[in-house]
Amino acid sequence: MVLTEQARPLSLEMTEEHEMLVSAVRDFAQREIVPIAAEYDESGAFPLETVRKMGEMGLMGIEMPEAYGGAGMDTLAHVLTMIEIAKADASHSTILSVNNSLYCYGILKFGTEAQKREWITPVASGEQIGAYSLTEPMSGSDAGNMASRAVLNDAGTHYIINGRKSWVTSAPVADRIVLFTMTAEDAPHRSGGKQKGKITAFLIDTRRPGFIRGKNEPKLGIRASATSEIIFDNYECPVEQVLGQVGGGFKIAMTVLDAGRIGIAAQALGIAEAAYEAGLEYARQREAFGAPIGSFQMIQQKIADMKTRIEASRALLYQAVIAKGRALASGKRYTTEASMAKLFCSETAAFVTDEALQIHGGMGYSKEMPVERYYRDARITRIYEGTSEIQRMVIARNELGLR
Repeated sequence: MVLTEQARPLSLEMTEEHEMLVSAVRDFAQREIVPIAAEYDESGAFPLETVRKMGEMGLMGIEMPEAYGGAGMDTLAHVLTMIEIAKADASHSTILSVNNSLYCYGILKFGTEAQKREWITPVASGEQIGAYSLTEPMSGSDAGNMASRAVLNDAGTHYIINGRKSWVTSAPVADRIVLFTMTAEDAPHRSGGKQKGKITAFLIDTRRPGFIRGKNEPKLGIRASATSEIIFDNYECPVEQVLGQVGGGFKIAMTVLDAGRIGIAAQALGIAEAAYEAGLEYARQREAFGAPIGSFQMIQQKIADMKTRIEASRALLYQAVIAKGRALASGKRYTTEASMAKLFCSETAAFVTDEALQIHGGMGYSKEMPVERYYRDARITRIYEGTSEIQRMVIARNELGLR
């Protein structure tokens, strides 16, 4: 029997460095983040102080080389960090994921040496905040349906950018943004498609004239992770700040989303673990009819299902980590593995938080306990970095060999 590449046994080794990282991050998260999580969720304020501390620990650019201000660790380190931070507060893990996977990773993979040094270093070190902007008011899952435009000026020195982007995580505080918008209107983005133009990625300095921060979004969950619209009004972007090739932005966006989906899968797993641990502890302590509710078979069924789904999610997540590692050596994509991990982990988070809330009964519906926050925070993991519906489509099309 000959095993295909996908069917080969997978292994993932936790090194001593990984174990030390988990211990340090867990201690920081429980000591610094847990006590303030409910307060920041209530107010919706951006937790800049603890974000800066995460930067000082090297967490804001954990996969970035030390030469660019990062910690020089691997994808497993990023995933383990995301899980521990998300268990404490999903908002902090969202900020962490955007910085690492969506902003820094794309520049590291597609940027010039000069761009890496200028644009990664201050963000990976936590001195500045990075963001990623793909979505528009009428362009969500269909990334090619953009209305924003970048037009090269007559001198050929700057692109003039106009348009509105929506749902930009960290936009209210971001110093640097990787922006995707349309260029070259005479060239079709997709053969036979209705949309004219090709997507190009730009490196945006938010301090320059023509950059406007729009309204903040009042969100259901991850409320301390600031999100807003951004508007470009004749923003002049130097040609040196094109990321990759002109017209090559769609490939960059999709490549970056592969990495981002692993980050969100880890976030979802962290939320699920926090909710499970809360439900388990409550089932041990809460008594009804003269016995702990954990002694009742219906509660035991919930505990068993929650634990099984969490461990199945972890296996898929680790498989995606291994696939990304292989891809770094081979140059291949790991889209299917990332999409499966993101799909299953996010739906596990939804299931586990719902069951944990049910175990808590009326107390689970109260803001006095964190389980209701886990429930709200888990919902977004099935939407951003591609909805569950998009993940299923991506997985199926890859399996069918469709492009």
